[in-house]
Amino acid sequence: MIFQSGTIRTFDLVVGADGAHSTTRRLVFGPERDYLTHLGTYLAVWTAPNFLGLDRWQVFHQMPGSSWGGGVMSVRGNEEVRVYLGFESERPIEYDHRDSAAQKKIMADALAGGGWVLPELLEAMWDAPDFHFDSMAQIRMDSWSKGRVVLLGDAGYCGSPLSGQGTSMAMVGAYVLAGELKAAGGDHRAAFAGYEKELRGYVAANQELALTNKARVEAQRNAETGAGAGAGTEAIDFQDFGEIVGSFTVRDY
Repeated sequence: MIFQSGTIRTFDLVVGADGAHSTTRRLVFGPERDYLTHLGTYLAVWTAPNFLGLDRWQVFHQMPGSSWGGGVMSVRGNEEVRVYLGFESERPIEYDHRDSAAQKKIMADALAGGGWVLPELLEAMWDAPDFHFDSMAQIRMDSWSKGRVVLLGDAGYCGSPLSGQGTSMAMVGAYVLAGELKAAGGDHRAAFAGYEKELRGYVAANQELALTNKARVEAQRNAETGAGAGAGTEAIDFQDFGEIVGSFTVRDY
């Protein structure tokens, strides 16, 4: 393996755990567009002063006529708030994932003229050092491994923040991958196959949870606005979060 610095190193195995926009995945499996499914929403997160005076509390605001908006929750001894704001966009937006200034402008333009305390939150956004912006998207792949390279967490099976299970899937995945490598006694092909066999159902259930969470929000909006009447939203199978989270029992390796 040749690094950007020019350093050359040799590894028995490479585990790509570098997120939804994984460079490892791109280099080994091909371009991101082949695996990323956009879910129609963009989300940004940052920290702001607690000018609302929230005391271990969170407040959310829904944009009129939209499924999305955002909210704030007090953190760090109520000194600050964590801001979550989003907007709908059915088509993916082209932007540089490393250009936070450009991403902040996207947020400011998308939410300009919004009510509530959006102007104050957006003003705080410009100086926020911990700003994060990305699409609600999933990574879906037929295989998480190729040769001696295997993907872990969001790099291989991002569920999107709509699932609320990204960290859980990554941690469970890391345990299973390590366990299968141990059980295979050095045979990485058997270990990678066992990793996928053991984890596929759990990942699929959590990714589906994101889709039904999205449908739940949309159904609530339709009920409140009277839109989509007769569209069959009552037929949506809203999965129970607890059942999905508790559906997987890790093996004792």
